[in-house]
Amino acid sequence: MKPHSNRRFIRDLARVAAAIVLTAFTVGCGHLMGMLEPQPAESEFGWGPRASQHQLYTATLQPTQPLKARRLLTVPVRITDAGGRPVDDAVILVDGGMPQHGHGLPTQPRVARALGNGVYEIEGLRFNMGGWWELELAIQTAAGTDNVTFNLTL
Repeated sequence: MKPHSNRRFIRDLARVAAAIVLTAFTVGCGHLMGMLEPQPAESEFGWGPRASQHQLYTATLQPTQPLKARRLLTVPVRITDAGGRPVDDAVILVDGGMPQHGHGLPTQPRVARALGNGVYEIEGLRFNMGGWWELELAIQTAAGTDNVTFNLTL
């Protein structure tokens, strides 16, 4: 190898190393910034009842077993309208994640069936670790679409 080729190799190697260090630093800072997400007040945690963002609906989780990490769960949720009447004709989308970790749910839970009297069964819900989780429901009926968020500690 010629001397100038050797210097070029070392220079290229240094550039690659610097890029790796910079990428690791950027990812690490992004993760730390996510961990700085302030947790809501203690009164904002629990199974509900929780009013939706625009007050169209109220939702209450009705788990039949404790919500635990690393278990596949089925969780009933009761939806009522602004007047407190059960909502039996809703389309409900389920999402969520860990705001302080910057990741979503490890599964794709969905409402499997309506049980009547405003109760719907969410299947396939899994929390992969303990901590603060958000469970978000997008509720749609003829009255409109609205969102409700449950803050949960596992």
